Amino acid sequence: MRHTPGFVLSDVDEVRRLIRENPWATIVSHTGEGIVASHYPVVLEPGDDPDAIVLVSHVGRPDERSHELGEHEVLVIIQGPHGYVSPGWYPAEQIIPTWNHVTAHLWGTPEILSDDENFRVLGELVDHFEQVMPEPSTLTLDEAGSRRVAKGTVGIRLRVTRFDARLKLSQNKPPEVVDRIIDELEHGEHYAQPSLAAEMRRVRDR
Repeated sequence: MRHTPGFVLSDVDEVRRLIRENPWATIVSHTGEGIVASHYPVVLEPGDDPDAIVLVSHVGRPDERSHELGEHEVLVIIQGPHGYVSPGWYPAEQIIPTWNHVTAHLWGTPEILSDDENFRVLGELVDHFEQVMPEPSTLTLDEAGSRRVAKGTVGIRLRVTRFDARLKLSQNKPPEVVDRIIDELEHGEHYAQPSLAAEMRRVRDR
């Protein structure tokens, strides 16, 4: 990402929050055949180390071969709320627009999970997203059938060795301009993006 020191996000807890709230990730690998990108859900694996970020996920076969998973480092991109910010929301003399966003790049070498551990992680992934449903589904409703489907996937664990994250939310603008942007993102006729407005409010109010 562009080197923008004023927008750097270095708080591990905030990066974890970003992952929890935006679990649809882009996995990028630089392989012998070139650059490969895929998109899969990721969840955080709990642990005792407060400074660690560990992701678990899966890929559908044959993506594990396309990415050469386990053979080298991969990049995982987490994209949080983002959106266009019009200069029409700035003072009249300011005419340059921008794009606000919350983004994290995470690197690590994936560990390939055993079939049993992959099935466990798949089950936890389903349970994680189903927990808000009135009648949650679970892989145990048909474990034999679910295990057959799971054979088409490969589970991975990624222990993040480094990350580069940005929280670009108009922190360089005066408070009254920030308030105007938040209002436009929440209620404006053009380019409304309430989730981005909520992120800006969090940064403004803390």
